[in-house]
Amino acid sequence: MATKRTTTKTPKNPTPDPVEPAPCQPCGGTGNVAITVRVGRKRRPVGQQDGLCLNCLGEGTAPAA
Repeated sequence: MATKRTTTKTPKNPTPDPVEPAPCQPCGGTGNVAITVRVGRKRRPVGQQDGLCLNCLGEGTAPAA
């Protein structure tokens, strides 16, 4: 025959909500930055294109310090 429990269980502490990582500063959380396209011998700028953010490597979140 099983013995009867006389003590009560203590409630476990609730776990805190996970913290959202901060967005990357240079790209604003998109993972892309504007890169100037240069052409010719004088290397004159003709436009811009999207490039990978080198700070977060395209992830969009601020890297851990």
